[in-house]
Amino acid sequence: MIDFYSQKIDGQIAWKGGDLIENKTWIYELTPAEKNIIKSAVEVLKNKGLKSPYFSKDDFNIQEMEAGLERIKSELEEGYGFILIRGLDENIYDEQDLTSIYYGIGLYLGWPVKQNPRGDLLGLVTNVGDLNDKKTRVYETNSYLPYHTDLSDVVGLLSIKKAKEGGLSSLVSAATIYNTILDEAPEYLETLYQPFYFAHLGEETPTPSPIFSYHNGKLSCRYLRQYIELGHEMEGIPLSKKQIEAMDLFDEIMHRDEVKLDMMLQPGDIQFANNYMVLHSRTGFEDYEDMAERRKLIRLWLKMPNARTLAPSFPGRNGFSD
Repeated sequence: MIDFYSQKIDGQIAWKGGDLIENKTWIYELTPAEKNIIKSAVEVLKNKGLKSPYFSKDDFNIQEMEAGLERIKSELEEGYGFILIRGLDENIYDEQDLTSIYYGIGLYLGWPVKQNPRGDLLGLVTNVGDLNDKKTRVYETNSYLPYHTDLSDVVGLLSIKKAKEGGLSSLVSAATIYNTILDEAPEYLETLYQPFYFAHLGEETPTPSPIFSYHNGKLSCRYLRQYIELGHEMEGIPLSKKQIEAMDLFDEIMHRDEVKLDMMLQPGDIQFANNYMVLHSRTGFEDYEDMAERRKLIRLWLKMPNARTLAPSFPGRNGFSD
């Protein structure tokens, strides 16, 4: 039995980018005291000869930041579904220091999970791929990255370097997409609650899952159109006319200026987003010729202790298993 919900969703979860441009409550500015706590933790870590991801929570003591860390966890599940942590100075910390701080904060929020069959806990997001190679992942290029959700409760991005031009991070509220479809074309909602076949890299069999799921009072979303189309191709089950129309509408709403929130991640910025509440994207960009100067971010996937319970028809995933 599929939980079908067709009432408007209210609250912070249903934000619109146009309303948040001036409202900066989604930015968490580190206080001077918190910066000192982090600085001490980094010094201790380096004195131990440790670096990310080869240390535990006990090796990176930022326990005095507990109140702020709890606020971040709550915001990711009960608030907007995303947060931007700002205040780490790239002139004080080098790339390894920033990555260790980022990973250490992640250990206090949840549990890092593997991002690929190799078992990597930290993923490099930079322009090194060949667009002519079909095996190249889009995040490895400078092309536009379509809106999608990742295979974990929460996805994090640490900015190390900006592109020469462009490369905005873009977020969209799944609840706002849902509310807009409910207002403008409710006949497509039931279709989006029905199973689609999602392909996953490294797996031979696609996973059936709806795009929208409502369970225990919370709406959840999973979406990456390219992998849905590939999943149906692998299964030999063509997408129906209504399924295609529903996704076309979904895509059109996501790109509306008043719906999406674009931001430029500055070096040292950390962005976390709930994969069930927020879809993320990145605009295309022009990069530097010098590889050392190219746009670079570090990705982290987290399994969260306060994550929502998912419906049986909406199977959750947290990274790649052994």
